[in-house]
Amino acid sequence: MALLASKGRVAHVRKSAHGRQRTFWLALTVVLSILLNACAAPAAQPGAAPAATDTPAASAAITTTTAAATGDTIKVGVLHSLSGTMSISEVSVRDATLLAIKEINAAGGVLGKQLEPVVEDGASDWPTFAEKAKKLLQQDKVAVVFGCWTSASRKAVKPVFEELNGLLFYPVQYEGLEQSPNIFYTGAEPTQQIIPGVEYLVNELKAKKIYLLGSDYVFPRTANLIIKAQLKALGVELAGEEYVPLGGTEFSTIISKIQEAKPDAIFNTLNGDSNVAFFKQFKDAGFTPETLPVMSVSVAEEEVRGIGAANIAGHYVAWNYYQTTDTPENKAFVAAYKAAYGADRVTDDPIEAGYFGVYLWKAMAEKAGSVAVADIKKAAATGEISYAAPEGTVKVDPENQHTWKYVRIGKINAEGLIDEVFSSKEAVQPDPFLKKIEWAKGLAEGASQ
Repeated sequence: MALLASKGRVAHVRKSAHGRQRTFWLALTVVLSILLNACAAPAAQPGAAPAATDTPAASAAITTTTAAATGDTIKVGVLHSLSGTMSISEVSVRDATLLAIKEINAAGGVLGKQLEPVVEDGASDWPTFAEKAKKLLQQDKVAVVFGCWTSASRKAVKPVFEELNGLLFYPVQYEGLEQSPNIFYTGAEPTQQIIPGVEYLVNELKAKKIYLLGSDYVFPRTANLIIKAQLKALGVELAGEEYVPLGGTEFSTIISKIQEAKPDAIFNTLNGDSNVAFFKQFKDAGFTPETLPVMSVSVAEEEVRGIGAANIAGHYVAWNYYQTTDTPENKAFVAAYKAAYGADRVTDDPIEAGYFGVYLWKAMAEKAGSVAVADIKKAAATGEISYAAPEGTVKVDPENQHTWKYVRIGKINAEGLIDEVFSSKEAVQPDPFLKKIEWAKGLAEGASQ
């Protein structure tokens, strides 16, 4: 409007102002030329630097908007507890997932497009996980979600992914007895972790009485149903069974019960911060790994940092990967993780499974030539999807969408790392419904398929 008003005034200038009129029209021509060129400017090219802004947030917004407008990105969701009792475990899995995304983008992305992570906090609250999963699928329209830790969080989001036909890569060991067309399980099921852990206590440590201790939610209770059937088949006595609320920190009563029961070993399915409190109080009560060994399945290198090596060294864990696992791929992974997040950081099993899950999805997308859920599942169903992971070569089972994994039993050392004391010679085929185990018949009845 200002330009039009100026033009009107210039039209009435007297001839004596002819020089000023010529100057004005020349300036107006330049301004109009600049405006027209700006309107016709081509979209920013992939990788082009955004325009200068006052804040990093504004810069990120410009980059995201440009990428979305030109269609050169694929949105992927990352959903973990970044606050609450489970953050001790999940923050590092988030970090590993982002590391894989960064590496993939640096190598050219997926199908020629860059991955754009959308990170959400499940806040150690299962309804929040379901809410965030729905947001990622409906509002952000992500192609895939990498996330969850507890089985409670996975159970909460499972119907969301099935109803909205989303795709979840779940990176943590769990109790099995589940299969979903919308979930890929990159962590262990019971035949790849829990059952071998019990066998080690019985066969190697000669335990005849085992005490079960866990957090009070679906994973520990279901895992212990399996363990109790296993103990019965092995002729081993159940010394006791106790649960504490997730995040619980008071163990004096339970420790008194353990002292009274006099077990040969404890099988531990506590999760999150509860492990910090338990092992400190357990040690203060006078127990040592030599007098009463504990086998844990949710304590890895990251949790050991929080517990303190002095409070847990000498006890045992069952996993599929350790920072000390001796493969060329693991040496490169550990170096990359520490370079990204600090020399004092450690890797562990869920961290590794969260990392290679992104690469498995990439392999599926490239085989399918698409990131559509139906196409990803078709690619996985070929039985040809594998990846040279830090733990060793893993592959996706086409029948149940679980992962073939190596079984490893470890002993925590004084430095807080884990020394391998047993390893399977080959990757173990997943059997989430325990179909190949005679003593487990009937356990899977009623489990969701």
